[in-house]
Amino acid sequence: MTTDPRSIANRTFATPDGQTIAYYDSQEAGTGGDGRVVVLLHGFCGSSAYWERTLPLLRSAGRIIAPDLRGHGRSSAPEADAYAMEDFAEDLSRLLAHLNAGPVALFGHSLGGYAALAFAERHPDKLAAFGLVHSTAKPDGEEAKANRDKAARALRTDGIAPFVEGLVPKLFAPAHRESMADDVRRMIGVGLGTSAAGAAATALGMKARPDRTGVLDGLETPRLLVAGSEDGVVPPANTFTADGPGVTQALLEGCGHMSMVEAPERLAAELLGFLNDNSNDKQ
Repeated sequence: MTTDPRSIANRTFATPDGQTIAYYDSQEAGTGGDGRVVVLLHGFCGSSAYWERTLPLLRSAGRIIAPDLRGHGRSSAPEADAYAMEDFAEDLSRLLAHLNAGPVALFGHSLGGYAALAFAERHPDKLAAFGLVHSTAKPDGEEAKANRDKAARALRTDGIAPFVEGLVPKLFAPAHRESMADDVRRMIGVGLGTSAAGAAATALGMKARPDRTGVLDGLETPRLLVAGSEDGVVPPANTFTADGPGVTQALLEGCGHMSMVEAPERLAAELLGFLNDNSNDKQ
């Protein structure tokens, strides 16, 4: 782990177009391995550091890859008006090709879930398992779209600090904002590592994302849907849009939008239980 408060990425990958993708890799450099690969994608104004408390609890799951998404953490922030979810998906595809990673178990938190769904739509053959953590396959409604525009304007006018300081406390369950005040401040520190221009471009990309409930429904891989009972950003009903064979729903009581910080042991238990239950599916 690094001491950089923005990120726990311990490797970087230079893309053909000159961008840098920073990522955490649990596997020692230069060593091989044919076991399971688990990929964790963080949320908006976060980084790989969002997963810092969960990672040690997932050691038995296999090789863990946790990238900093473009514009976040230590990854590049390409100049663009908007980062489409497909852009994030192709960043991941290039990283996995660089790592020679076969079908992966892909879990996306919030923004990371939107990116994961775009990846699933384009590259279903690269998935062994799939999960949304406090995320949704639904598109933004009109009010949410207006808020994305407002966020992009604020980020471009006032910078990252006031935006993150206002956003992060709302990601925690109301009861945790004071009881976990140190964690709230730590996550604000992570968010301050986000490029203001990159965050604005990400906000507009989230606004433009399509409805991917059909993608989620149509996946043939096992799917895990994790929601927090106190999530004020993505209510459980918006996460639990798929049901039936191959779908596992997990409601974390008392958690807000940040279970990887609020309740890492419970989140890790859900991830491990899901992976172990589906260990013979495309592994």
